[in-house]
Amino acid sequence: MLRQFELIEKVRSYDPTADEALLNRAYVYAMRMHGAQKRASGDPYFAHPIEVAGILTDYRLDTATIVTALLHDVIEDTPVTRAEIDELFGPEIGELVEGVTKLSKLELSSERLRQAESLRKFILAISRDVRVLMVKLADRLHNMRTLQHIKQPAKRERIARETLDIYAPLARSIGMHRMTTELEELAFEHLNPVAHSAICRRLETLRHDQGGAVAMASGEIASRLDAAGIPARVFGREKHPYSIWRKLQRKSIGFSQLSDIYAFRVIVDSEEDCYRALGVIHRAWPSVPERFKDFISTPKRNNYRSLHTTVVGPKGMRIEMQIRTEAMDRVAEEGVAAHWRYKNHEEQYGFDVEHQKEAGGRDPLVNLRHLVQVLEHGGDAEELVEHAKLEMYLDQVFVFTPKGQLVSLPRGAMPLDFAYAVHTDIGDSTVGVKINGELKPLRTVLQNGDVVEVIRGGRPAVPPDWRSLTVTGRARSAIRRHIRLTEREEFTKLGRATVQQTFESVGKTLKDVSLRPALDRFAAGSEDDLFEAVGRGRTSPPQVLEAIFPGLKVSEREVAAARRRIEGGKQARLYVRGGGLTPGVSIHFGECCSPVPGDRIVGILESDGRGLAVHTIDCERLAEFEDREELWRDLQWTPEAERNAIARARLTATIRNAPGVLGQVCTIIGQAGGNIMNLRMRHRQSDFFDVDIDVDVNDARHLTHIAAALRANPSVETVDRTKA
Repeated sequence: MLRQFELIEKVRSYDPTADEALLNRAYVYAMRMHGAQKRASGDPYFAHPIEVAGILTDYRLDTATIVTALLHDVIEDTPVTRAEIDELFGPEIGELVEGVTKLSKLELSSERLRQAESLRKFILAISRDVRVLMVKLADRLHNMRTLQHIKQPAKRERIARETLDIYAPLARSIGMHRMTTELEELAFEHLNPVAHSAICRRLETLRHDQGGAVAMASGEIASRLDAAGIPARVFGREKHPYSIWRKLQRKSIGFSQLSDIYAFRVIVDSEEDCYRALGVIHRAWPSVPERFKDFISTPKRNNYRSLHTTVVGPKGMRIEMQIRTEAMDRVAEEGVAAHWRYKNHEEQYGFDVEHQKEAGGRDPLVNLRHLVQVLEHGGDAEELVEHAKLEMYLDQVFVFTPKGQLVSLPRGAMPLDFAYAVHTDIGDSTVGVKINGELKPLRTVLQNGDVVEVIRGGRPAVPPDWRSLTVTGRARSAIRRHIRLTEREEFTKLGRATVQQTFESVGKTLKDVSLRPALDRFAAGSEDDLFEAVGRGRTSPPQVLEAIFPGLKVSEREVAAARRRIEGGKQARLYVRGGGLTPGVSIHFGECCSPVPGDRIVGILESDGRGLAVHTIDCERLAEFEDREELWRDLQWTPEAERNAIARARLTATIRNAPGVLGQVCTIIGQAGGNIMNLRMRHRQSDFFDVDIDVDVNDARHLTHIAAALRANPSVETVDRTKA
């Protein structure tokens, strides 16, 4: 554990103007507040925040960040409050400490949701000050270094998995390679100790066999550059076990087939020297085709800049090289931390714009802002984790707007990802795309160097299946937000109409009453919120009526009368949903099979311009379209259709030809809650006749109940549902 004077000396070594008194107060305060608390290792608990502060001094962070590291657990684990921190150490440190505080009091139903909600709040804190992230990463790093002291294997596995899934990618997203690597290695060692041990043994053997060759290659590279008048530092680096493991999994190859276990880093004085050194190396040894990448002219999203090339070097040895300047190397290892430096005590600690330009001109926090945009689009907690991982994990592809603006996207991105990356409004109104001047499908995967031109329509309309045409969390969450807003409008209209119908059934109207009692009872913020809840089936119209007129009940018959009939046209989208429901395409229900809620349904896109026809899955007409897969659409009933609608179905019954029997049939249907809309007799003979009965029912189960009741009558021979 760092002693008090050692920590202060480390800070003063890079910041002579550091506030020693503030650091001393924080050190003593943390020790006093944590008191006799112990860690799982048996060490005093205050050793942990002190070690976290020590990790951050390696990145030369400011006094406020070091003080935050010392205090980062006092709000959670001691009686200390945010107000007390503000009073003793100032509001800046108070806000940072609160941002880093673990969310241990968060009670959710599942571990995955707890993780997701923690990530949500954490990213929002990061968006205000990236130092929150730096302290949190250092906190996680020290916890991982001491993970072996936790006795429960399940808890160790959970922490290691969370580190690999969330914290290491977050460190990578802001370019902190050194911290990313250590987090990944520690997590890998706990999650898969057998694989980790096996790879380490193979690396040890490789060092013994190839150590001399690596030293020789380093010397040869340095000699060639020196002869060309390019001062350079050259050294070899070994691939880390987890990085090797990922490559073995991704490429399904064996250890012996890996060609880049050893790579060489060439550090030169200037950007110009990077390209000069590349020319010297390529003239000296043949380059491997398609293995050159220029991350200097087009930096990665985390601001990483370097030239990458692979050559066949001395004695046929395949050599991977990274060529960069000292500034680029620091950014590659330290990421965002490399962009922060001290100027003087008055200006305090801030982002150095000049250093950003030197390192490539990109905003090093752009990845975090992408994650914040994902949060702003809402969605549930599990979606957040999914989208955040998409933003953090995927590699890049670089494309251009027609005006030459560079847009970086994850590899595998499609035109909709590009459109949403430019602006959400552009994404929402996209109807087509031109790639390199040619019309292309929206499912086209973008390639490096593509020029992408978005074709926009008039009124924004986002089909639900667009989510399958995107890979970025930003695009997917924006699409989902748009769909939610559209659904909200539809459910609000539907809820308002059903409540109005219910009121009218008892001689009341909405405009004559105040909805405040219902808003209070159902905790609705506005009338639209209340109507949306009704439209979604969370609250029923009779409940709203009773909240406003206590004691006033609505009969079952009146409730049934308030149901909306399922019909084609504009209202059809309230009752069916699924892929392929393109805005503007009309929907109608097949008269051949008369689908009712509860039936399995499909849609057929009709070629005569009539739009989409909804059929039951066993409709005989579907045989006509067996070889036309492109016309089929998967559909489902909406909750509204299943709860608040009626549909018409046809029953065909064979009944005994006797006085009063037809009246009995009608009575049975009425008693079962059905409403006969039409009745037609066929094949009347002396003893039996057939009758077609069109009846309004709530759903398929209701129809089955009516049919069963009819079959129970001794005068009814057969009852079947009629489908063409």
